[in-house]
Amino acid sequence: MAGYRDDSSEPVMQFAEEREAHEFLQRHPEVELIELFIVDANGVPRGKLLHREELLAVYRSGRPLPSAILNLTLRGDDVEESGLVWDVGDVDCRAYPLPGSLVRMPWRRMPTGTAQVQMHPREGLPAGVADPRLLLAGVIERLTAAELHPVMACELEFYLLDARVDAHGAPQPALDADGGRPQQTQVYGLRELQQIEPFLSDLYSACREQGIPARTAISEYAPGQVEITLEHGPALAAMDQAVRYKRLVKGVAQSHGMRACFMAKPFAQLAGSGMHMHVSLADRAGHNLFAAEDKAGTPLLRQAVAGMLECLLPAQLLFCPNANSFRRFQAKSYAPLTATWGIDNRTVSVRVPGGPALSRHVEHRVCGADANPYLAAAAILAACHFGIHEQRDPGPPTEGNGYAQPRTPLPTDWLSALNALEHSPWALRAFGAGFLKVYLAVKRAEYRQFMGEVSEQDWRWYLDQT
Repeated sequence: MAGYRDDSSEPVMQFAEEREAHEFLQRHPEVELIELFIVDANGVPRGKLLHREELLAVYRSGRPLPSAILNLTLRGDDVEESGLVWDVGDVDCRAYPLPGSLVRMPWRRMPTGTAQVQMHPREGLPAGVADPRLLLAGVIERLTAAELHPVMACELEFYLLDARVDAHGAPQPALDADGGRPQQTQVYGLRELQQIEPFLSDLYSACREQGIPARTAISEYAPGQVEITLEHGPALAAMDQAVRYKRLVKGVAQSHGMRACFMAKPFAQLAGSGMHMHVSLADRAGHNLFAAEDKAGTPLLRQAVAGMLECLLPAQLLFCPNANSFRRFQAKSYAPLTATWGIDNRTVSVRVPGGPALSRHVEHRVCGADANPYLAAAAILAACHFGIHEQRDPGPPTEGNGYAQPRTPLPTDWLSALNALEHSPWALRAFGAGFLKVYLAVKRAEYRQFMGEVSEQDWRWYLDQT
């Protein structure tokens, strides 16, 4: 089997043809504006608002974007240490539209379309080294070179919040259809879904228009918390859908006077929001290589699981990228605390669900809803490849309560996760020095800014007692 990193390789990218733009403009003469967006390291969409007459040129020859667009913190600040600002003169880098990404945004008042772009592997340099989608494409290409074709899906939890904060300035669950504010958990409650039916109706309609395969909706483990599953598909397309779905959910919620919150832990006393990632590997003909009557799956599945477990520590920052991400990890919270795997067990980090043999796959349960889907998927797939290439063994599956069994603990703080990624030989091989330089510079800048703030919590703890 080929090695799991080849630094000379360049992902073979497919960009959209000009014909797509022509057909879109013909179908939608009412559309006046186009949002052009690229996804940065934090998963934030950034870009430009174009007039319709500018669109064809973008599809014909790309669009220049400043290199600094992919070095920004969550608050939108440049990070000089990334090397993408002054060192390169904030040079223009060429980005091109992705096939099938040009769609209407039905929740916008003014008729508006949107198209996702990605840096070109060569014309998009130097910013291209920091493009999360391009990184994932490279990981996928190395897997497919080994005749392993990844299939993935996302389950994203989020809160529906009132656009207005409460009297104390804190976020609060949105009002339901009866004008009340949800107070009870009511996990799997059907009435709770009925209470947000107008939002769900518009959400599913927008998903259909944008080609996003949104499926099962459930009321989750807190008042106002919702989860909607997305359908399995080729890994890159599945993560494209996850990224666009988050934009869509936020847009539809805003049109209903609400705020959709993908923060990992918005409330101390309530459940956090996770992003469960489902993954399997197929052969060239599409046959599931994890399929087995044995619920523990095939030897290949177990090797992939072993790789995921071994790489949890160095990849934790990609799964849990923010200070708030780590507040989600508490015992008996359905967020895992140790590097464990199990069969149909929701107390572990890596779960193999039950079900028919042909659907056998792995559910990775560590990521927060605040993670960048491209980077999380890249880390999961690179870990799978590592475990398979090195023929690792995950050991026996955890049975019973995974929280009560001694295992290797995961980092519970932001700085430990930063240091683990920075000093990981596996991460250097899997992601390359260029990406790590930019990403770690961004996250360290955020760490300094976050820790430099003095908050109300500091005053409550220390103002009179020190």
